[in-house]
Amino acid sequence: MNYDLYWIWLSCGLGAGASCLDLISYYEWNPFEIYGAEFNELFSLNVMTKKRLERLKSFPLEKAEEILSVSRKNGWQIITPSKKEYPQRLLTLQDPPLVLYAYGDISVLTNELSVSVVGARKASDYGQAVARALSSAMASVGFTVVSGGALGIDSAAHLGALDENGKTVCVLGCGLGANYLMDNEPLRRRIAQNGAVITEFPPSTPASRLTFPLRNRIISGITLGTVVVEAGERSGSLITARLAAEQGRDVFAVPGDLVSSSFLGTNNLIRNGAKAVFSPNDILEEYCNRYFDRLNIDDRFPDDEIIKRAQKYLTQKKPEKTANPKVEKSTKKEDKLTVNTVKRETPQYLTKNAAEVYGVIGDEPLHVDEIISICGLSAESALSALTELEIYGLAVQLSGRRYKIGR
Repeated sequence: MNYDLYWIWLSCGLGAGASCLDLISYYEWNPFEIYGAEFNELFSLNVMTKKRLERLKSFPLEKAEEILSVSRKNGWQIITPSKKEYPQRLLTLQDPPLVLYAYGDISVLTNELSVSVVGARKASDYGQAVARALSSAMASVGFTVVSGGALGIDSAAHLGALDENGKTVCVLGCGLGANYLMDNEPLRRRIAQNGAVITEFPPSTPASRLTFPLRNRIISGITLGTVVVEAGERSGSLITARLAAEQGRDVFAVPGDLVSSSFLGTNNLIRNGAKAVFSPNDILEEYCNRYFDRLNIDDRFPDDEIIKRAQKYLTQKKPEKTANPKVEKSTKKEDKLTVNTVKRETPQYLTKNAAEVYGVIGDEPLHVDEIISICGLSAESALSALTELEIYGLAVQLSGRRYKIGR
């Protein structure tokens, strides 16, 4: 008997995200038994709504056969709770995915050492560099890095793991046959060579606002903990963090610029109890005792490990060398400030705004308002740039909100 067919029938009939643990547990994880059960028998268990059961019983087995056939033709693997490759942590969820469609090396799904790294799609260069740096460090000691395959932080997380020839898993919010984010198709192919691409949605399911939150429970549920790197107040990655907490998983967040809205979500997570991550050690210390024999590490990471790795990625992203031009004076009528710019080479890893501010500050302290006026930046952008420079030791804040060049 092909149980894959009945798992597909059950998964599609109930729908993604259905609270079904009690139902499948009652029938001892045998989908064929549920298929053969009468409606009244299922309803009498009082574990599922009448509407949900009516939907299940009306779903044709022929449709499940079509899905199974399409998956086989494309070489997509069917992973169900009865198979050894099924991630065991998902079995603890009240709404476990009953089918995972996958391609790549599905054995990676059995690695107990896994952490999810998520964040904004429209992430800053800085945020992406930090995500990639953190992911590469975690992969280097044996962690599988899990993310959602989207642009921004997700892509950076996958790339970080791949940089170390480490394992990574991409959880999609659509079917494997959907025409989704084709610019990232090369990345998904790379992931499949060193990990797996998975989804609970049937092959033709398109991505939508409904599918992504359902996808997020798998990202968080499959791992020991979730790290949020950069997230605004309404970022979808905060859903993943909330789900992680509800599932009893650890929640981590990378602190960000206090005045930047793009880090408001991560900073709020820390305020509400998430563990702040300044170094890979902040994650490792949560699991070292439990998984010491599986970690490929002899000692702690240096405290500046993320900064060193992030600088490398920022340099790769912006390889051109630029030198600051000599600035005679400001021509802005509203402030009439005069500033002599020190001629020095701008570090390649700086963001555009940070590079501009770096070209203005010197040995003579400048008040933040003067920097804002000279650069023509908003207060938020200038303060964010100054924070970035402070992180890299390129600027020093003095009393009275004055800044000078760092050494």
